[in-house]
Amino acid sequence: MSFGLNKFIKNILPKQLFYRGLLIVALPIIILQFTISIVFFDSLWIKTNKGMTRALVAEIKTFIQAYDNEESNKKFIIKLYEKNLNFKINLQKNSVLPEKLKERWFSPVDRSLRRELKSENLNYWFNTTNYKKNIHLKVAYKNGYLEFYIPRERLTSSSVRLFGLWITIPAFLIISIAIIFLKNQTRPIIKLAEASEKFGKGEDVGQFRPSGALEIRKAGYEFDRMRKRIIRHLNQRSEMLSGISHDLRTPLTRMKLQLELISDKKVSEKLGENVNEMEKMLNDYLQFASSGATEKTRDFDLTKLIKEIIKKNDTNNIRFNENNTITFSGRKNLIQRCINNFVDNSLKYAKNIVLNVGKLKNNVWITIEDDGPGIPKSEYENIFKPFYKINKGRADSKSSVGLGLSISSDIIKSHGGKIELTKSSLGGLKVMISLPS
Repeated sequence: MSFGLNKFIKNILPKQLFYRGLLIVALPIIILQFTISIVFFDSLWIKTNKGMTRALVAEIKTFIQAYDNEESNKKFIIKLYEKNLNFKINLQKNSVLPEKLKERWFSPVDRSLRRELKSENLNYWFNTTNYKKNIHLKVAYKNGYLEFYIPRERLTSSSVRLFGLWITIPAFLIISIAIIFLKNQTRPIIKLAEASEKFGKGEDVGQFRPSGALEIRKAGYEFDRMRKRIIRHLNQRSEMLSGISHDLRTPLTRMKLQLELISDKKVSEKLGENVNEMEKMLNDYLQFASSGATEKTRDFDLTKLIKEIIKKNDTNNIRFNENNTITFSGRKNLIQRCINNFVDNSLKYAKNIVLNVGKLKNNVWITIEDDGPGIPKSEYENIFKPFYKINKGRADSKSSVGLGLSISSDIIKSHGGKIELTKSSLGGLKVMISLPS
């Protein structure tokens, strides 16, 4: 029960820090204002309104009794009420009271007036909305009715408006100040999150300057130190790989030249195959190690990119279900390399390949299906591991070192996306790539 309640509260609470902070500040103010308003209306305004209404009805009852006295001067009484109480009174003879209006239950003035008139057993009709400054009241009298125009201030107090104004303005002022301060406090956190996201995707963050409260600045400084250590490590790895590449390519080139001098062509061809395999393996290693990219993020047409990949393969085995133009922000060359790896892999083992691309909400998706032998479900996670090969179901070429899919997985993850593998409708493998747009 308590777990369900906690989950419900978590679902309705705002997710962003700014709105949570604003709720912490604003909610107590709103509760306080609401409580004060209830106390004010109950103890002061409603009770005062009730007393004023009771006094007014008593004056009307006194007027009717005095007017009903045959010895009294009726015109004098009307003038006396007009002069001292600002009442305007008319006698409508041989008239019937109109039908009562629909009760305005939400109006304290209407409720109080209706209650007091009923308590005096008066047959009445009134309207509190027709006139801005007066209340229109009709009370049955003999074969007609007495018509009263009563100043509104006799029933309501203007202090309620002043009270509402003075209680609302400070609340809005405090909440506005809180919004400004919270914006200033959350802005450094947002900048730190954006810088972390960019760096996680391999983009250049530039010079990051921590700001904000002491704790936030400390987190920013630690992030910047970590970023610099990682960049230094990547630079060292790139330099080391450049050195390895240079050192290994030189003897491979010499070996190729020496193979040309061997008179036995069979031996030369076998050794040449080994040298070519070593060269390809070296290229794959370097490609895998350099897949964390120096390329900058930019907008490009994903649909056009897939068309270019298909055109370069120059085969009729690939079918592309073309969609509308889809613009994606990322590193174009890396995305191209990723899709190329999957397409090349499918071309090795399948005769028919189908590509789809689309956009759903905030995600761009790409699917690649083939009619090849497929991959066992138990191997779905393993094939993205570096240097992993599947000997069953697919005959790996001797020159393959098992890095193509690892590179593709790293590229998609560096863009904040994910790859899923399922059974294809064509009978082979279906690759589903999802990227945040």
